[in-house]
Amino acid sequence: MSTPPEQQQHVRVEATQQVEAASALTATATAMPTSIGESKELTGLTHECGVFGAIACGDWPTQIDIAHVICLGLVALQHRGQESAGIATSEGKSSTNFNVHKGMGMISTLFNDDSMKKLRGNLGIGHTRYSTAGGSGVVNCQPFVVHTAHGAMALAHNGELVNNESLRREVLARGVGLSTHSDSELIAQSLCCAPEDVSELDGPNWPARIRHFMMLAPLSYSLVIMLKDKIYAVRDTYGNRPLCIGKIVPINAGHGNSSETPADGWVVSSESCGFLSIGARYVREVEPGEIVELTRSGYRTVDIVERPDFKRMAFCIFEYVYFARGDSIFEGQMVYSVRMQCGRQLWREAPVEADIVSSVPESGTAASHGYARESGLEFAEVLCRNRYVGRTFIQPSTRLRQLGVAKKFGALSENVAGKRLVLIDDSIVRGNTIGPIIKLLRDAGAREVHIRIASPPLQYPCYMGINIPTREELIANKLNADQLARHVGADSLAYLSVAGLVQAVQLKQQSADIGDGDGKGKGKAMGHCTACLTGEYPGGLPDELSW
Repeated sequence: MSTPPEQQQHVRVEATQQVEAASALTATATAMPTSIGESKELTGLTHECGVFGAIACGDWPTQIDIAHVICLGLVALQHRGQESAGIATSEGKSSTNFNVHKGMGMISTLFNDDSMKKLRGNLGIGHTRYSTAGGSGVVNCQPFVVHTAHGAMALAHNGELVNNESLRREVLARGVGLSTHSDSELIAQSLCCAPEDVSELDGPNWPARIRHFMMLAPLSYSLVIMLKDKIYAVRDTYGNRPLCIGKIVPINAGHGNSSETPADGWVVSSESCGFLSIGARYVREVEPGEIVELTRSGYRTVDIVERPDFKRMAFCIFEYVYFARGDSIFEGQMVYSVRMQCGRQLWREAPVEADIVSSVPESGTAASHGYARESGLEFAEVLCRNRYVGRTFIQPSTRLRQLGVAKKFGALSENVAGKRLVLIDDSIVRGNTIGPIIKLLRDAGAREVHIRIASPPLQYPCYMGINIPTREELIANKLNADQLARHVGADSLAYLSVAGLVQAVQLKQQSADIGDGDGKGKGKAMGHCTACLTGEYPGGLPDELSW
């Protein structure tokens, strides 16, 4: 569906963007699998994305360049998605006039001086996206802009709706036609329809609409939703996908406690890693089920949707293992520290006689330091990384992944020659990259190469927004650790256990619970989704589409 000519005046759009009109998104169908076992590589459903929002405080027009703040925030989230990106801004005066620029490619190539000048605004949201090959295209770029009866709404999300079909039936029952299988269209259409039991005589009740959607779709999503003069930040009731709040402080603000410093603005982001680079300070996470409203006056919780009492929080444990940047904060702890603890635990579970410990950069580095410190072995770099080659895990073709290894690393032969080496990696997915790395190290003179993986074997696909392949593609379902060691040419190979990973992730929480005996040390309840490791899905398997 294209935008009618009479509506085109309401939204200024770059050439790389499609407009969503008449309360429906113009998204091309990204089909759900017809069966649970169907390959997600073919359907293009799964993705790992980053969302970001910013709003200026005080009088508008603001002196803060909101578009640049969002752009820099997205640069810090670039590791979460490298195929497309977009920004939508509002000047806070018109409910029909958003400025939008989005398209395929990296953020640095999409946003130049000309495009940034057109993104005037006092608030805005942004998105950086990765999808499998089937879902890659300009039409699927976010943020999506929807025209509702109450004005324009922009939406960006990270995640995947597990109960896609039941929500689809609910929206269709309202007499709304759907043209795609897109999760984003379902979310937008659900928000466009007022719940039957909610009175809106004084205008739309957006918190009630969001709550209604959340009751229908328990997971998995983090959302940023922009209206004329406010942003809503929403996290699913299980807390599966990350989302946090930051405070933009004045340039001359000190580096101490910023709680008493007046805010120049507020940001919300999938990760906190980019906050310091934009002059913001980490405040807290958006809690599971929380709906946070951000305005020029600040932020406030407008509602909390509770999950059932018998269900635990299910924050994705793979965020700690691989996806997040090391300087991000989740659940009151820095990701780098958790990865170090995984390395310590890995040594306790799988020690080996060796001369040096090293890592596959970058996300294996923290765990290797933990392994070295716990074992007393020397840490030494053995691989030199070419930083101009992207991640192998999120490239869509096996051939590109295999070719990428040769481009990605060189061996530091003086550190390797004649040594018994323990090489730490964060995970093994398809098993395509570790073999060529071992060969590279042996060619550089390594006497022994022992592989240690700072996470358990990946055995199950993810249905909640991460590109983990089908069971047939996961090497851990074909070979056990000893068989895999022989297959890749390692002297030995061992994984961290599921219990060990959970213990490492929850160590800080367990220490807080012990406290000083008076209960003051108790922290918040934690729970983690380990579905890709155990097959235990917090919300069950996804619905199958009936059409």
